[in-house]
Amino acid sequence: MNNVERVHKARGFTLFWATVWARAYPRIVGSLRERSWVFFDTILPLMGTVGYVYVYKSLNAKPEYIGFAVLGGAMTAFWLNVLWSMASQLYWDKDAGNLELYVLSPGSTMAILVGMSVGGLFMAASRALTIIVVCTLAFSVTYQIVSVPLLILTFLLTMAALYGMGMMFASVFLAAGREAWHLSNLLQEPIYLASGFYFPVIKLGNTVATAASVIPLTLGLDAMRQLIFAGALDFKFLDVRTELLILGVLSVIFIYGAHGALKKLEYIGRREGRLIERRR
Repeated sequence: MNNVERVHKARGFTLFWATVWARAYPRIVGSLRERSWVFFDTILPLMGTVGYVYVYKSLNAKPEYIGFAVLGGAMTAFWLNVLWSMASQLYWDKDAGNLELYVLSPGSTMAILVGMSVGGLFMAASRALTIIVVCTLAFSVTYQIVSVPLLILTFLLTMAALYGMGMMFASVFLAAGREAWHLSNLLQEPIYLASGFYFPVIKLGNTVATAASVIPLTLGLDAMRQLIFAGALDFKFLDVRTELLILGVLSVIFIYGAHGALKKLEYIGRREGRLIERRR
């Protein structure tokens, strides 16, 4: 009697983790191979950051403002990654014919989105680190870290909320169809201003800063500046612990919203046989 080899099928968390890693791997490897991404994700944000630094130097602004611009320039790498490599990804995958493979695969779509986030975070982190190192050496930026554990926690909560928002936008942009491209262009530059990428967001006033707090980078940047730069407390919007609490709540809301949006898309797909809005 021949021995029958049993095939082990991943289930539960094992399947979820395998799906996450399978989707993250191409982005991690691709970030090291695709040199055009290095240019767009590193050189362009670096040029914008250098421009703001020289503006502050010409105005004889306080040294903290140069540090604010450098940190904000580094964080643009994460925002661009979320906007173009997360929010628009499912729509691009649909055009490329990959979305059907995602739906038919045994892994959950949520795990695929988490894998996109993990891979995208690695890509953006390498670009952001390059911007920080280059600008720190070029402009002699000084840092006075108040608490390393709080700084790490702030960064992790900011990324969880930001990429959770990106996962939710992925479903929204897919449902929007061709408007996904226009939505990406629409959201890119206004967020730089409203979230205070290159200046303290409190300078826009409490009303604007409060409204902009729905974008995780607004509170994340404000908290990280308070923890990194001396004198940043004079420009703070909220207390660091308050901002951490809000970022935690935003993380839960966006991740839950992403899960709900995917379920809604699956329901529409089964009922109407479509995943994008109907054109009249």
